[in-house]
Amino acid sequence: MILSSRSTTRITGARIVTPTEVLEGYDLVLHDDAIAAIEPSSETQQHDEVVHLPGQYLLPGLIDIHADYIEHMAAPRPTSLLDLRIALREAERELITHGITTMFHSLAIYGFDAFATSVARSPENTRALIEVIHASHSFEHLIHHRCHARFEIDNPDRVEELAGYLQTNRVHLLSFMDHTPGQGQYRDLEVFKTTVKAYKGIDDEGVERLIAMSHERKKLDVETMKLLTELAERHGIAVASHDDDSMERIDFGRSLGTTISEFPITLEVARYARSVGMHTVAGAPNVLMGGSHSGNLGATDAVLDGAVDILCSDYYPAAMLHAVFRLHLDYGVDLVTAVKLVTLNPARAVRIDDETGSLEVGKRADIIAVRHLPEGMPAVTRAWVSGAPVYALEYRR
Repeated sequence: MILSSRSTTRITGARIVTPTEVLEGYDLVLHDDAIAAIEPSSETQQHDEVVHLPGQYLLPGLIDIHADYIEHMAAPRPTSLLDLRIALREAERELITHGITTMFHSLAIYGFDAFATSVARSPENTRALIEVIHASHSFEHLIHHRCHARFEIDNPDRVEELAGYLQTNRVHLLSFMDHTPGQGQYRDLEVFKTTVKAYKGIDDEGVERLIAMSHERKKLDVETMKLLTELAERHGIAVASHDDDSMERIDFGRSLGTTISEFPITLEVARYARSVGMHTVAGAPNVLMGGSHSGNLGATDAVLDGAVDILCSDYYPAAMLHAVFRLHLDYGVDLVTAVKLVTLNPARAVRIDDETGSLEVGKRADIIAVRHLPEGMPAVTRAWVSGAPVYALEYRR
C-alpha cells in the first residue's frame, strides 16, 4: 500500500533503536520532514495521527552505498533492455519493502568488461541511467536516489565525462576499480578463469585471450586519479578504493585521497584500512551465505573483528536487513552496533550523517518499522521517507 498524506505523527509502542541504545516506553514524533521528539510515552499528547506498533522495532532507513541492482532491473537478461524509467520506478518499490530509503545506485563505467554480462553497462545506457537517476529528484518518488560511479581505471577515454558528472551533482560517490585478472578480487587466476567460463561459455584459449587483452589496456595515470579525487572533494563527494588486496594498495588509495575501502580482500587488509581511519565495506549477502562467493574476505568474521564497519547489498537488496538480525541473533552483535552497519556508518562514509542515518531529533525522518515473522525473519511493516508515510504492510493469517 502506497500512502501519500503528511502530518504530525506519534509512533507508539515500538522499540526505538537510537545511536546509543534501544529505548522502550518512548514515542517518536514526526513533524513535516524531520524527527521532532523522542520522549516518554504519553496519552495526553495531541497529534494529527497516532501509529501503534507494539513490539516492533523502529530503525533509521537503510542506506545502501554499493548496489548494482538497478542494472538488473534495467536489463533482466544480458541483451534485454527495458525502459529505464520503469526500471527505476520498479526498483524503488522493491527497495522500500527491504527498508532501503537511500540508494546509491552503483553504475559500472567500464572500458573493457571481461564478463560483458549486461547491456545496461554499455556507455550509452550508463549515461542514460545517470540522467534518469538525476531526474528522479524533481518528480514524485519513494526513496532518495543517488548515483555511485564505479569507474574502471582502464577507461581514460571517459575521464572528461566523469568530471562533468561530479561537477553537476549527477554522481554522489566515486570509486576506482581495477578488475585486471591476477590482482584484487581476481588475484587467484583460477577463480577468474572459472568465473569467466561460467559467464561466457568459452574455452581455456578464449579465457587466456581475455586475460591478455585486459593486461594490455591502458590504465589511468596517478595524476589523473588525483585530479578526479580532488574534484570530488571540492564537491563534497567521498571517494572509495575497490578490492584492496594489500596494505600497499590501501596506502596508495589514501595517497590519492580515498576514504573508503570497498570489499577488502583479506581480514588483514581490512584491519589495516580501519587502523588508518578508512571506512570498510563488505557485502551483506556474504553474511547470509557464510562467506564470499569469490573466496575472499568473510564478512561475518570481519564484522565480529571490527575490521568492517559498513554492509551494503551489493547485488541482493533483501540481504541488508536480514544481515543485521542474523548478526544480532546468531552472533551476539548488539542491535545498536548491527544497525549502524547499514545506517549511520554508511551515512558518515558518504558525508550525509548530519541529515540522516540515525534516529535523532532534528534529523530527516527516514524511518522503518520492523517486526519478526513467526520463523524469526525480519519484515518491514512501515516506512516513512522525509516524514511522508510511503509504505505499509500487514500479513494475513
